[in-house]
Order: sequence, then C-alpha cells, then structure tokens
Amino acid sequence: MSVRGRRFEWGTRTFVMGIVNVTPDSFSGDGRHDTAEAIEHGVAQWHAGADILDVGGESTRPGSQQIDERTELARILPVVDGLRARLPDAVISIDTYKPLVAREARGAGADIVNCVWAAPDDVVTTAAELEMPICMMHNQRGTHYAGAVAEEVRAVLEQCALRAMRAGIAPERIMLDPGIGFGKTPDQNLEVLRSLDRVTSLGYPTLLGTSRKSTIGKLTGREPVERVFGTAATTALAIHAGIDVVRVHDVAEQLDVVRVADAIVRNWRPNGWTG
Repeated sequence: MSVRGRRFEWGTRTFVMGIVNVTPDSFSGDGRHDTAEAIEHGVAQWHAGADILDVGGESTRPGSQQIDERTELARILPVVDGLRARLPDAVISIDTYKPLVAREARGAGADIVNCVWAAPDDVVTTAAELEMPICMMHNQRGTHYAGAVAEEVRAVLEQCALRAMRAGIAPERIMLDPGIGFGKTPDQNLEVLRSLDRVTSLGYPTLLGTSRKSTIGKLTGREPVERVFGTAATTALAIHAGIDVVRVHDVAEQLDVVRVADAIVRNWRPNGWTG
C-alpha cells in the first residue's frame, strides 16, 4: 500500500500507528481537547517513529456519550489541518464511523479511514469514492456469541473485507482489526488475542489496538498510563501472529518492542546493521 509516497510493504515489518485523541473523556487519560496541544502531541508521535497518526474526536470507551458530527468535526478538523501543515508527508488516519466526518477530514488532509463499527456501507462507499484505505474493526453491542468468539470475529471481518472489495477498495488497502475491548468480555479479549492467527490467515493487512486497554489493567492492577509493559506483551505476541499494524499511545516504547520482535519474527534489521 502506498500513501503519500510512503510504502507499506505488508509482512516486511510491523508498522506503528500513534494515537492522537482530541477528546475530553478518553479512557486512557491522554485526551487533548486543546487543538494546539493535540497537534504538538501528534508531531511528537511522528518524530518518535510513528508510521501513521490516528486522529479521533469521539471517545469510544464503554459508557461514553455519542457526539454529533458538528462537535466531532470542530474537534478534529483543526488538528488534521495543523498536522498536515507541520508534517506534509505524514500519513494521517481519521478515527470515525461517520461518512461526513471522513469526507471533511479527507479535505483537511487525512489519508485513511479507521472505523470502529466494522465500517457501515456508507462509510465504505465514502472511503472508496475518496480513494482512502480503510481499517474495519470488529464490534458489536453486547458480548454474546453463538459460537467461539475468535471464529465469529474472523467471519465478520471476512465479510467486511468482501464488502470493501465490492465497493472498489483494493485488498492491500483494507486493514482488519479484531476489536480488542469492543463487544467482548476480558476473557473473550484474551481468547481473540490467543487466536490472532485466525484473523491474519484471512490474507488482508491487519491492525491491533490493545494499548492501555482495561483487560491489561485487570491483569496487572495498573492504571491506564502505567500499562506500557502490559501493552508490550500484546504487541510482541501480535507480531508473532503476523499482525501488520499496532495502534499505540506510547510510540517510542512500543517501537522498541516492535523492532526487537520484528528482528526475531520477520528478519528485519535496522539500517547500518553489521550483525
């Protein structure tokens, strides 16, 4: 996949998506409602080594309140515009499930749609029309599954990818996310993490977002900002399973995990490596 001249050669290394939350109520404690602060945070994430900056204006934590398009746009458009001005070559994704927000963000300089609701048809058609790659995340209301959770997640994501291709999006521009923390209990999250190869075996690029999630907190007893090492465990295991992109709050720290895991799993080496 090529975006703004940057090539994402899936399978050669793991790519890092840095989170830029422009919300007052983020679960992770890193929400930045001030535009200038959010822009500076995004710039810092990019310089720390992020391959993609993911800008979101609506919290999707459990119990969060849905906001209207006008409010979401007021939050994210100045940030996308500011990041594009400061970082002309940066790859920016917009974390939204609203077609209008995706469209307006594209006009401000966003490149990718990252949808937490498995991308409804109107979001898919908007991404296709605007020639934007799309990330489609498994989600559902409630935590009931008729069968094995990992198999149901796999089946839903496969259908999502087929819908995106029918809309005209090339398979290498369709990222699939199993949705850790969305529509799943902690034990179901662990089962999906244990079975990530069921998602990667579909053959599409894959993304995983576990950073600072509550399941890690339940296992470690730590607050969100203290879950760096717990997140690192999921990052390394995800790379072993073949995940292509990890979405994280702590770019510099997780990039170290990515580089070591990639060297072992994908035979990656840094420039100038003498061995």
